Formats: sequence, C-alpha cells, structure tokens
Amino acid sequence: MDELFAPDFVRHDPGREIHGTTENRQFIKGLRAAFPDLRFTILDQVAEGDKVAVRYRFQGTHLGDFQGMPPTRKQVAYSGILIYRIANGRIAEQWTEIDLLGFLKQLGVSRAAES
Repeated sequence: MDELFAPDFVRHDPGREIHGTTENRQFIKGLRAAFPDLRFTILDQVAEGDKVAVRYRFQGTHLGDFQGMPPTRKQVAYSGILIYRIANGRIAEQWTEIDLLGFLKQLGVSRAAES
C-alpha cells in the first residue's frame, strides 16, 4: 500500500471520502473480511497524462459484516470505473463510480429499483 499510494492519498467514493493510506488500508481490510472470495477483473484500462481509468468487474460472496450490514451469504457482482491521478509515481487520488443501487439490491438492502 505504501509503495503504490501517496501518504496524502484521497479516495472519492459515492457518499464518502477516505483520506490517507491508513484509512484506505482499513477500508480494504473491511472489504476483504466481508467478501473473502472477492475478485476484481480489469476489463479496460486507459492512461493519459497523469490519469489512469480502469473499468472493472467485482464479484464476491457477502460472508462478513460490511459497513453495518450483517452477512447475507449472497453472491454479488457489479461493474465500476476507477479514475486514478498519479503524482510522483504513486496514486494520489481515486474517484470511484459503481452501480451502488444494483449492488445494494443484490444484497437485499434496497428494493427501490424494483418499483
């Protein structure tokens, strides 16, 4: 983590920001604990200037607590886009775009998309 991310790294996720490698490490540990079989597949990657865009697919089984949600044992999959800003050879900033509603629906948390 310390080799890839700048110490003042900022992650812009839907509804929140994560600051620094310590917070980012905690988030990733929580994600891995909640989805121990998680798998990210890179579908496309494009770089220009100081930015790298990645279109990816996430798959995993919800087997642990995730941000206050108890395990549902459901398999989930979604696609997303990450945009990284690189500075001095490290990731300085990340913007995350995911199908959050679709993800929550798969977990059974949101029924809004069904109406």
